[in-house]
Amino acid sequence: QVQLQESGPGLVKPSQTLSVTCTVSGGSITTSYYAWNWIRQPPGKGLEWMGVIRRDGSTYYSPSLKSRTSISRDTSKNQFSLQLSSVTPEDTAVYYCAALSVLAGAVYWGQGTQVTVSS
Repeated sequence: QVQLQESGPGLVKPSQTLSVTCTVSGGSITTSYYAWNWIRQPPGKGLEWMGVIRRDGSTYYSPSLKSRTSISRDTSKNQFSLQLSSVTPEDTAVYYCAALSVLAGAVYWGQGTQVTVSS
């Protein structure tokens, strides 16, 4: 029912801030019973959970990324965004947004967007 679509810059230079946005349709990020997550997958590696924003706007981040990560939302556009500062080539990955429903035991994924960190 809920659908998610990521958009990002494609290429980011080292030391800059990476920003990617998830546009949600089929449900409101403020009223629907989901938690809105960011996950990434570097090439050849597994999935890494980065953080979450809940429908009340509260946030929680992976301890390994907390110092560089910020998740925000634009309720008027039904979007939530990820910002990752001071990026290095190790931040090159496919970045996914995902909606989690604990009650339904389901996760709904976006298609992902490739972000490459390179000079």
